[in-house]
Amino acid sequence: MADLGTYDGVGAAEIATRLSLPVVHALMETTSTLDVAHRLGELGAPAGTLVLAERQTAGRGRGGRRWSSEAGRGIWMTLLERPHDAAAIDVLSLRVGIRAACVLERHARGEVRLKWPNDLYVGGDKLAGVLIEARWRDGRPDWVAIGFGLNVRLPLDVEGAACLRPHTARLDVLAALVPALREAAAEHGPLGEPELDAFAARDLGRGRECVSPGHGRVRGITRAGELLVSTDSGEQAFRGGSLIFAGTEVGA
Repeated sequence: MADLGTYDGVGAAEIATRLSLPVVHALMETTSTLDVAHRLGELGAPAGTLVLAERQTAGRGRGGRRWSSEAGRGIWMTLLERPHDAAAIDVLSLRVGIRAACVLERHARGEVRLKWPNDLYVGGDKLAGVLIEARWRDGRPDWVAIGFGLNVRLPLDVEGAACLRPHTARLDVLAALVPALREAAAEHGPLGEPELDAFAARDLGRGRECVSPGHGRVRGITRAGELLVSTDSGEQAFRGGSLIFAGTEVGA
């Protein structure tokens, strides 16, 4: 882990000031910014600690999937927060997606859609992904690491990827994205009606046939963040798993 101290030519301390954060770590390369955030969490890092990396050698998504994290082509980051509401952590990936979609649409090539539980798409291509990892102490959340990977430019040799408009500055994106993520982390309880409406307006899956986490037709989500699927045996709510549409490859 090599700490550059700068990101796109701006010092980490200056970025922290611009974003009203206690500290920013700007790394040349690391396995995953999530790994760094967890180490910092163990050392008592304050809420709002941000880890940025030019390149990740083992960036990850849900289910242990790898995330392409090439130098200079995206924003690879983890934000550390210290919430106290376990119910809010259960829906945090959805909250982050809802707020991030609004921010990124200003820089995207089209409407940003949401794919349960943690992906952002433009058209049929993946633009960004969210991964939430919490650590607990005595039955209460001690900290949560909000991993966020975003293609600013198209990754090399990766099919099905979307990116932002040409000449988009990463620091401009961060200036709007980080406050949106902090707002999501500060919310309490399950999803509210305005959040459900916001997700429904961008829902990539609603009305589509799926084969996972159940066979049927996607109907939306619940306040607890569950995926609703209309199956042959009736409507079912799924808390875990990945949404895979009929006729697509596993993991798509």
